[in-house]
Amino acid sequence: MIAEGKKAAASRCSPRGQELRSMAQRFDRRRFFQTSTAAAVGLSGVGTLTTRAGEAGRGADTNVVAEPARQVPVVEEADVVVCGAGPAGVAAALASARSGAATRLIEANGCLGGVWTAGLLSWILDTSNKTGLMREMLVRLEQRGASHVFGGSVGYDVEEMKLLLEEMCLEAGVRIRLHTRVSAAVRSPAGRLEAVLTDSKSGREAFRAKAFIDCTGDGDLAAQAGCGYDYGDPQTGQAQPMSFICLLSGIEPEGVAPFVRELIEGTDWSVTKDNLRKAMNDVGVDPSYAKPTLFYIRRGLFCLMANHEYGVAGTNADELTAASLRGRAEVHRLINALRAGGGPWKDVRIIATPEHIGVREGRRIHGRYTVTTQDLIDGAVHEDAVCQVRFGVDVHSTDPTKTKGIASKGVRAKPYDVPYRALVAKDVEGLLMAGRNISGDFIAHSSYRVTGDSVPMGEAAGVAAALAAKSGRLPHELPWAEIREQRDSLVSNG
Repeated sequence: MIAEGKKAAASRCSPRGQELRSMAQRFDRRRFFQTSTAAAVGLSGVGTLTTRAGEAGRGADTNVVAEPARQVPVVEEADVVVCGAGPAGVAAALASARSGAATRLIEANGCLGGVWTAGLLSWILDTSNKTGLMREMLVRLEQRGASHVFGGSVGYDVEEMKLLLEEMCLEAGVRIRLHTRVSAAVRSPAGRLEAVLTDSKSGREAFRAKAFIDCTGDGDLAAQAGCGYDYGDPQTGQAQPMSFICLLSGIEPEGVAPFVRELIEGTDWSVTKDNLRKAMNDVGVDPSYAKPTLFYIRRGLFCLMANHEYGVAGTNADELTAASLRGRAEVHRLINALRAGGGPWKDVRIIATPEHIGVREGRRIHGRYTVTTQDLIDGAVHEDAVCQVRFGVDVHSTDPTKTKGIASKGVRAKPYDVPYRALVAKDVEGLLMAGRNISGDFIAHSSYRVTGDSVPMGEAAGVAAALAAKSGRLPHELPWAEIREQRDSLVSNG
């Protein structure tokens, strides 16, 4: 059993992050019952409403819930626990399990894949130079007839992706837990992460491990553990907008080719996006994203990204809810207008909207190296490179009153390396990160965040976590040569 105590110390973050943290702290944990009787009994399911003396009539929050102290059952002791089962998390769990570690994968949604599946992304960017697990996934998708390759990008069938990721994890011996959200973290007096606390239909539970990997995208585990982080544009505190994607049927390639880059050889993205926006404007609607994009998945199946949700924090449930409601309403409004206009759109239908809105940016956890804008400009090369990023700067405008599109911020990026050190938490021992929540600045993040790079990040983190767990070392104590050798052996064995 684990006695639940105070949260880790507040982490360093941007003004926007401080604002969100202040909101969260309105729930005053100092007023928890701290009696030995409550601790011995555990969760009784009963709390109380209290009023702070002297505060009535002064505009202060007068009611707080005092939650009884409780003993949280430890339901598993693993070698490695991976939190978040998006592209990075699945790769991390696979690499860890294939390296011989007892691996638990925890996911809030009802499927593996994160933005690939629950988010309906349907398109993987920056894959052409990737080997290892990314290449294996692409080959297996192709063998199932579930993908469409266009240059360095790949379109895929979402339902086939869900099944493939589950099959791969089960084959490797990964223990999967869906419908479970990370709620808190427990550290030793020396600052090492010892357990994660989760909430689910099974109640509050604890998972212990020798090493942990945060693949939540928003850095939820790292923040709970007390890691420092950055959030959003340092000048404004705003993160990149979210997108509510949808899947379409009832249109054919021949009819919508002018709006789909991969259907017309040599066509630039800007041309097809402008064509699509004009088609929407012609039927009386204007998308919140100035560069609406239609992706070809296979005959009869397309993916539409035409929504932008500005000023929304991926760490705020109220804002996520409002963005999801607006996004769903908008895509239906756009498609209804196109269908009413006839032509190639006369039979178009939305066949799916996402379980979770697409979040581009959350917390960027402080690591032992920070990927910077200068790294992109210089084409940085690192001895401990987990992957080489070839995707350019892709900052989606944070201001809806301006371009509503994307910008390179004047940065011309060369191919550059993401080093292993950017995956190792700076402030908490025993914790790695992979995916878009690794250590980097605002501009660099807009480049390395794409999922073709998240997979090799997760793969390296999974190998490192397994090695650390099995040898009794911390992630930062591992020589890169040892991690690389183990990772490469997985490729040759696979």
